[in-house]
Amino acid sequence: MSPADIVSHNPATLNAPLGGYSMGLELRQHRRLLFISGQVPESSDGTMPEGFEAQCEQAWRNVKEVLAAAGLGVEHLVKITTFLTDRNQVVPNRIIRRAMLGEHQPALTVVIVETVDSKWLLEIEAIAAE
Repeated sequence: MSPADIVSHNPATLNAPLGGYSMGLELRQHRRLLFISGQVPESSDGTMPEGFEAQCEQAWRNVKEVLAAAGLGVEHLVKITTFLTDRNQVVPNRIIRRAMLGEHQPALTVVIVETVDSKWLLEIEAIAAE
């Protein structure tokens, strides 16, 4: 999918998005869609890092692993939903997400929730398109 196939829609009638995302993302043409189940901050050996920032980075590594298994990269992400367990995680989450995505700005939702496992401080699910 070329950049011309992805159109960001950020209407002037709405507040500008904070944190590097698009209010709406249109895919004009695509061949494949990849739905990435919620990725938690556990590594392949079952360990989990301490602290929010380390867990957020691990969850993003897991997202990238799923993308790579499909032959895709973060530039193919069109929608990300992040589930946080604490409002105080919003800013560090935004900083880490921006570092992981670079200039790419997919559609985004961030929700504060209680997780299935109390050790998890976040979970990230995503949709990618090619």
